[in-house]
Amino acid sequence: MQISEHKLRLFARHINDGGLIAYPTEAVFGFGCDPNNESAVIRLLQLKDRPVDKGLILIAAHFDLLEPYIDLHATHRLEDIKATWPGPTTWLLPAHPSVSELLRGNHATIAVRVTDHPIAAAISEKAATALVSTSANKTGFEPAKTALKVRQYFKHNDLIIAHGMTSGLSHTTAIYDAMSGRKLR
Repeated sequence: MQISEHKLRLFARHINDGGLIAYPTEAVFGFGCDPNNESAVIRLLQLKDRPVDKGLILIAAHFDLLEPYIDLHATHRLEDIKATWPGPTTWLLPAHPSVSELLRGNHATIAVRVTDHPIAAAISEKAATALVSTSANKTGFEPAKTALKVRQYFKHNDLIIAHGMTSGLSHTTAIYDAMSGRKLR
């Protein structure tokens, strides 16, 4: 699965300008934006009808892009966690004190993953940022697994879609609590 350099530049510019994107991930299409752009995050939550208190997942091409969102002093077993990446494992880690409630919800943690999906990783790398990554669907509906389904859910002119296939996982990625090691999903 490849994405052209031209399209990567288009996606990166759109993200960096506060736009919303949809892109294939390991199991479903993700709906995302720049996590540092409060206006974009609010628009994403509104379009998805997602309550702020739930929090959001951040994905990135590599750990360095996630590091600013994590309280590294309070994080245990970091090397064990990093050994699961890149891959379809999301971890709840202590959030850095500066992380917005829009991203962490009403939690002291932030959900993060270093993705191994080539399109999602390439977009993150080109935009030089982590990406908000929530399933591309309205709350209460089945997550989109195709670009066509994303378009049916979100007829919004600010949203651009990276066409491609998911990695084929039959269910959303596993989420683990880093402090207890317990699987939450």
